Amino acid sequence: MAAYLVFRDRMTEPPRHTFADKDFPGLVKQHQSLVFSLAYHFLRDAALAEELAQEVFMQLHRDLRSLESEQHVEYWLRRVTTHRAIDYGRRQQRERRLIPLESAPELSTPPRTGDPLLSESLRKLVAALPERLRAIVILRFQEDLDPTEIAKILDMPVNTVKSRLHRSLEFLRRKLERTQTASVHAVRQGSEAQL
Repeated sequence: MAAYLVFRDRMTEPPRHTFADKDFPGLVKQHQSLVFSLAYHFLRDAALAEELAQEVFMQLHRDLRSLESEQHVEYWLRRVTTHRAIDYGRRQQRERRLIPLESAPELSTPPRTGDPLLSESLRKLVAALPERLRAIVILRFQEDLDPTEIAKILDMPVNTVKSRLHRSLEFLRRKLERTQTASVHAVRQGSEAQL
């Protein structure tokens, strides 16, 4: 009877893969651009993004044995990075160390050409969004996650993610239209002044 129970337990529980310390360097190499990119697009500061990435990978090393698959690792990294970026953003606001986006140093490497946040005015507008809304926009368009995945990462209902995403996009659309209208108006006034 005992042999049957042991056999039965093996049948019902799928074998569980856990990562070992030897897997860590490969995981860091594989996912460092994901973590840095998320942190940078959220914080708009390369030094802070590097610091945050280092903390995330230190926590990954501590929690590595509890992760079961590659997908779990990627999910875990997105979730922890996003939450830490929100915390960093709040800490910055409390310390009043925020610098204007215009004076922030640019990355030494050119940005990817496929980056949907390339437009300078759009970058400024996304950076001006509140933390939770900014996180949703970045996860949706930078990381190309669907609302269900974003909901899991941010611990909120899917419909909340969808409504906040919609609200964020409407806000960005209105602000971008106002910016473009103001630019066209300024150009027209400049042309009339030259006549």
